[in-house]
Amino acid sequence: MADNTVTLVGNLTRDPELRFTQGGRAVASFGIAVNRRYQVNGEWQEQTSFFNVVAWGQLGENAAASLTKGARIIVNGRLEQREYQTQQGEKRTVIEVNADEVAPSLRYATAQVERTSSGGGAPGGGNSGGGGGGNRGGGAPRGDDNYYGGDEEPF
Repeated sequence: MADNTVTLVGNLTRDPELRFTQGGRAVASFGIAVNRRYQVNGEWQEQTSFFNVVAWGQLGENAAASLTKGARIIVNGRLEQREYQTQQGEKRTVIEVNADEVAPSLRYATAQVERTSSGGGAPGGGNSGGGGGGNRGGGAPRGDDNYYGGDEEPF
């Protein structure tokens, strides 16, 4: 079975735009510019590729709340092709990255991580990030090992 996973490191070309579907599901869209430097006959060349990224649900909400134009980010996801029709009735095809993970790059920056409440109905109602009081990293209450899926810690 073919794997369709891409990882991109680049800079946001615009602030994430957060929208909601008619069913209430969050979706954020943003652009990323990926630069590549290489040498030809001793002279440096630079090439820039531009990608549209879509992040769904809590990932999209977190991206929209955390990231701004110009930020250096890492995106891991899948390439997906979709068709749409313009207002003039023309069919168009677009290839975009459907994000599984989005994170700030820490190569030239630092970041403050703040845990958000789980949108998946976490045991105990889920806790918003940042609160001490016996919580592991601001997440699940102590003693609930199944909160993170049972086989891995979140960090």
